[in-house]
Amino acid sequence: MEIDQAEHAEVERTPTEARQGLKTGHMRYVLGISLALAVITMVILYFGNF
Repeated sequence: MEIDQAEHAEVERTPTEARQGLKTGHMRYVLGISLALAVITMVILYFGNF
């Protein structure tokens, strides 16, 4: 079984082309807020049982 080299040629792309999106940084805030809410919830549940 031979593999056609033309079909499997490597494609070089810049980071922007590979990302195909904007680098806005909003997800950093979503992650931070959700992590803080998770920690606060766990603290409330922990101290709520005592």
